[in-house]
Amino acid sequence: MIIIDGHNLLHAIRKTEEDSQALSDVQLCLIIGRYLKLISKHGEIIFDGTGPRDKSGFDNISNLEVFFSGQGTDTDSVIEDKIRASTAPKGLTIVSSDRRLRRAAQTRKATAIKSEDFWNNLQKRFRRKKAPREPAGKHLGLTESETQQWLEFFGLEQ
Repeated sequence: MIIIDGHNLLHAIRKTEEDSQALSDVQLCLIIGRYLKLISKHGEIIFDGTGPRDKSGFDNISNLEVFFSGQGTDTDSVIEDKIRASTAPKGLTIVSSDRRLRRAAQTRKATAIKSEDFWNNLQKRFRRKKAPREPAGKHLGLTESETQQWLEFFGLEQ
């Protein structure tokens, strides 16, 4: 399970990329959802506050649940609670550049990754070229008529 500090990641992206100012929280979640599906992982992203009135943009994002910390608390506290409550903390990956969260993760033997590093890994994964699809015939073999053609070609007719 990957748990992401949403605004921390957005801030890290905006700090490193020139054209990232237009990246919204919904767009970020869609990108992360595609990435998580690609690497066959599930995750949660938590943003500070109550979020937008209309949260429908966050519905049905593959492999990613979106949460808002609400009023009276912050994302860091919510993530710390999730780390403490985890019955398998070694299976957690915490994405945040916040020292407080990284320390909390390390205390429970969870993996902590800086937001910038997570974003770089995500981008590298998307840039990888997919291997070309092999033709079905490679795995299915030759048809009977193709086999007969080759036998005739080599003079091995039956």
